[in-house]
Amino acid sequence: MSTPPEHPSVLFVCVHNAGRSQMAAAFLTHLAGDRVQVRSAGSAPADSVNSAVVEAMAETGIDISAEVPKVLTVEAVQASDIVITMGCGDTCPVFPGKRYLDWELADPAGQGIDAVRPIRDEIEKRIRGLLDEIAPAARR
Repeated sequence: MSTPPEHPSVLFVCVHNAGRSQMAAAFLTHLAGDRVQVRSAGSAPADSVNSAVVEAMAETGIDISAEVPKVLTVEAVQASDIVITMGCGDTCPVFPGKRYLDWELADPAGQGIDAVRPIRDEIEKRIRGLLDEIAPAARR
């Protein structure tokens, strides 16, 4: 049984998969539940998720402390309906028939919690807008 089309799949990509893409994936998973398939990856994944990002997400009640940066694969892009890049440049493979969005966001790498909070809040705002568009019934 295949996934019905009302269950879109979204892939978030940034360079290290340690900050922006992790926050975006966590917000979408939290807000959409099982109505949207969510993936995140990085073109050059870090060893671990940025600790300030983990702390900033914990402030919203979302625990991403167990997340691990993942390498971007062609298969992940092929399996996704929407690919949202966040500063991965030209390293993200492009396939016909996929929807690509590029979200320009500050990089939280090396930043403290005070610098990460506004990035987190902007990501949450964009995720809520995306969710309204792709799976409106998923909002609670």
